[in-house]
Amino acid sequence: MVRNRIDVITLGCSKNLVDSEKLMKQLEALGYTVCHNPDKVRGEIVVINTCGFIGDAKEESVNMILEVCEQKAQRHVGKVYVMGCLSERFLKELSAEIPEVDRYFGKFNWTGLVEELRKSKADQAPSLIQRVITTPSHYAYVKIGEGCNRMCAYCAIPIITGHHVSRPIEEILDEVRWLVSQGVKEIQLIAQDLTYYGLDLYHKVSIAELTERIADVPGVEWLRLHYAYPTNFPYDLLRVMRERPNVCKYLDIALQHISNPVLERMRRHISADETYQLLETLRREVPGIFLRTTLMVGFPGETDEDFEQLKAFVKKARFERMGAFAYSEEEGTYAADNYEDDIPFDVKQQRLDELMAIQQEIATEISQSMIGRTLRIIVDREEGDYYIGRTEYDSPEVDPEVLIEKTAQKLIAGQFYDVVITDADEFDLYAKTI
Repeated sequence: MVRNRIDVITLGCSKNLVDSEKLMKQLEALGYTVCHNPDKVRGEIVVINTCGFIGDAKEESVNMILEVCEQKAQRHVGKVYVMGCLSERFLKELSAEIPEVDRYFGKFNWTGLVEELRKSKADQAPSLIQRVITTPSHYAYVKIGEGCNRMCAYCAIPIITGHHVSRPIEEILDEVRWLVSQGVKEIQLIAQDLTYYGLDLYHKVSIAELTERIADVPGVEWLRLHYAYPTNFPYDLLRVMRERPNVCKYLDIALQHISNPVLERMRRHISADETYQLLETLRREVPGIFLRTTLMVGFPGETDEDFEQLKAFVKKARFERMGAFAYSEEEGTYAADNYEDDIPFDVKQQRLDELMAIQQEIATEISQSMIGRTLRIIVDREEGDYYIGRTEYDSPEVDPEVLIEKTAQKLIAGQFYDVVITDADEFDLYAKTI
């Protein structure tokens, strides 16, 4: 056990990571040495920031809590604290089943953890716009709101996070300016639903205004948008994406399905025709845009015909980036309470594999079409014989990377370079500097 050290373990999405980074800044101000996702937990205190979105994530979080509590029993660590989505949703159950945890906090009251660890009333806490940046120092995630008002039938997020709450524009801008002052050049804008932003604060959807104002901050070289919602899409955002060179031509928009009966049961409030019209508008208004989407197979009642429509949709839409997952029943959701999970696991898995095989072929063709193009990239790191970078069409960790073979020219992480794409496979692009 290392005295005065706190190990912070983050599970789940980038929204959780932002909370961990802000917590770490507060703990450092109290005089602790803070380690994020260490290879071995050995801190006097361990904080586990949990995910509770789907079954696999919940299982991973519970297993991590049990593992760290075992380390506590062996006196390798001291106190164990748990925070985040899982404890927000299942506080009573976790407290009863894993009492070895010293204290549980939810997703929104983690500042209470800071107060519990405060050594002196004289300690000065930094602003909550400040954080320890755990990503490569040239990019960071900025969370513009919490919660969701969409109430899709399958989704537990509103149960965990409650209704959508937007952060004020000026507060977000202050955070972006602080991040730029720390060397951040690329902002990843995130929320459960970006396209609802501002409705609660300003009585109008304000994502276009927010995006434009962030793009105006000196030093923001790339701004990327994650997790849009298709219903009532704010089309004024497309002008900003088209006109502002530092707003990446990239949009992460989860569509889930295309069959009207499935969309209706999912409570998505959008039809197949409206979805096709949306995609047509996105590509027309922002030429060259790369779209990332997420689709679901095996939702209750999904027929073979519904799935055939979904396959045809993927072939026609030709998404540059796509992920998919099989439906997993989540307690407390509308689907769990009203539908029978009637599709066998092996059928779900077969459909998932078939859908991703179609997308793999499309993604390979799109990557091959990039050969010969000159693109601007940002270098993330060195790895073996390559420098690893990304284009504006690629989000960290989930999208293809650009591999530049090391030559006499030394490339620096966090810097931008123009490269020519020389080769491609289904996962990555290969390039040489100009």
